[in-house]
Amino acid sequence: MPERTVFQSMSQRHVISLGPNASLYEAACVMTRANCGSVLIIDSSNTLLGIVTERDLMTRVMAKALDPATTACSAVMTRGPRTVPPETKVADAVLLMIERGFRNLPVITAEGKILGVFSARDALPREVNAAVSLAEFNEQVNDALG
Repeated sequence: MPERTVFQSMSQRHVISLGPNASLYEAACVMTRANCGSVLIIDSSNTLLGIVTERDLMTRVMAKALDPATTACSAVMTRGPRTVPPETKVADAVLLMIERGFRNLPVITAEGKILGVFSARDALPREVNAAVSLAEFNEQVNDALG
């Protein structure tokens, strides 16, 4: 059975995005309406500037007592997030997310077109298990090489 790509596995094939001056309250509302865990922050030419996630809202806004109604997304977004092309295999994307500690991965074509976000929820257990096995193997190799 051929391995799926991130584009094939994305549960939402439309871009959930806001401008950098949108409030974090707006970001939370957009994520809630779309039932997703992140919103891409883009400029007027549709260039990816950053990403705001549910985790960002908890750790960078709520935990620091920022006012989401008056704080702009640009103040807390992860700037220049790691992205992958649509043909990336799901196991490779999951491995990247495990190793780098994030759950959302923007999918962008070589021409710079934003296709959406691949999330950890989009991966089936078989790919998650394959990625975990690969991460464990990489760790063992690194330990052996010192």
